[in-house]
Amino acid sequence: MNSRERLIAWVLGQPVDRPPFWLFWGPWESTWERWKLEGKPSEISDVSDLVDYFNADLLPAVIPVNCGPCPKPENTIIEEDDDYVIFRDSWGITKRDLKHGVSMPEFLEFPVKNREDWKKFKDKYLDPHHPDRLAGDWQEQCAVWTFQGRALQLGYYPDVGLFGSFRWLLGDEEGLVAFYTMPDLVHEIMDHMTTLYLTVFEQVVSKVQVDVIHIWEDMCYRNGPLISPKHWRQFMGPHYHRIKAFAEQHNIPILSVDTDGNPEKIAAPMIETGVNLLLPMEVAAGCDVNQWRDQFPTLALSGGFDKRALALGPEAIDNEITRIFPALKKGRYIPTLDHLVPDDVSWENYQYYVNALKAMIDQYH
Repeated sequence: MNSRERLIAWVLGQPVDRPPFWLFWGPWESTWERWKLEGKPSEISDVSDLVDYFNADLLPAVIPVNCGPCPKPENTIIEEDDDYVIFRDSWGITKRDLKHGVSMPEFLEFPVKNREDWKKFKDKYLDPHHPDRLAGDWQEQCAVWTFQGRALQLGYYPDVGLFGSFRWLLGDEEGLVAFYTMPDLVHEIMDHMTTLYLTVFEQVVSKVQVDVIHIWEDMCYRNGPLISPKHWRQFMGPHYHRIKAFAEQHNIPILSVDTDGNPEKIAAPMIETGVNLLLPMEVAAGCDVNQWRDQFPTLALSGGFDKRALALGPEAIDNEITRIFPALKKGRYIPTLDHLVPDDVSWENYQYYVNALKAMIDQYH
């Protein structure tokens, strides 16, 4: 089986030659710098190089069409000093970021505060039919990826998400309050974004066979989702049903969702609307892939290996391998790290992890 065939069969619970061997989450930039000093081969500079070097499965290839603001605004620097830079990103969000070290930026201002702001932003940047959305040589790239046996994917961070795009527009706190104070606007934004995605997707699937629709949400934290299951069904459910219907119409077998934190309370609503792959199963947020495998047997999972073990060394890595192996044996689980690799992880420990992961997968049968 090639990487595409193996992924589809595994997610759908069909027979495979072996489970997928994924190196999905790459290192922080500062981790790359550390690894250079610790003997990482110079030819390895990104995740695709790691995949090649360790002979892992080819990851789904993201079709490079524009599903976000279009024409895409460039990042604009507003102010900077020796320590910080304040800038406006491609979604019109004003952020302050450290110039040294690795951290999430501070979000200072979001582009939409009311219905008038939404109308202006939508008219300027969110025309589903803007010709630049399909610019570039993506059809040629898809032909190469298909020849290589890679799955083709529509959607990815940061531009395809229902809650994800909504939070980019209004912000976290303001957006959550809007569910109560401006519910009609919440409905309108999610409806428009879904229409935008499906309009672009429709033009892509007329040219190539797509295997995965991926939705980025990041709508959970360690204690659960940022909205209730009731609100998920009320505001997001109808649009997930639209996306799933589109997927079925065009023989797209996988509908995946990326949300950090602990999504247990909204897993059932997602499954009801056709989601069949969920990631990254963060251990620090209380996600145990063994529990999830038993609780949601038809939902494929990816992630679930505690990245913090990599900094501790071989014994901790082996313990994680032992812990997650029962979930792998039950099927529909792609064992990967539960997020990006921080810079407390040595190149030696990362190599040990990869080899241990491969050995576990080889033991599946």
